[in-house]
Amino acid sequence: MISTLIDILSYFLMVVGIIFWFWGTLPLVGNRSVLFKLHSLSVADTLGSMSIVIGLLLRIPSEWSLLLLAIITLAIWNTVLGYVLAYCSSSKEEQ
Repeated sequence: MISTLIDILSYFLMVVGIIFWFWGTLPLVGNRSVLFKLHSLSVADTLGSMSIVIGLLLRIPSEWSLLLLAIITLAIWNTVLGYVLAYCSSSKEEQ
């Protein structure tokens, strides 16, 4: 019974992750600024990837150390990428 619930939750988290991936790509076809598009894409991609990794963690608990490392790496990469994009998009007069 518990195994079935864990499987259902795992598949649910993986589907939610895929939905986040597609949801993040929708703003790319809009008329907003490039930075808004990149921000929404990176946030949705990170949340989707983390959701999928957590779903995998429920399915393969023996690999918890690698999957936890993947979650931490995703969180750090998204933060650093946001700072780099913000720095690159600022004008030369402000620097």
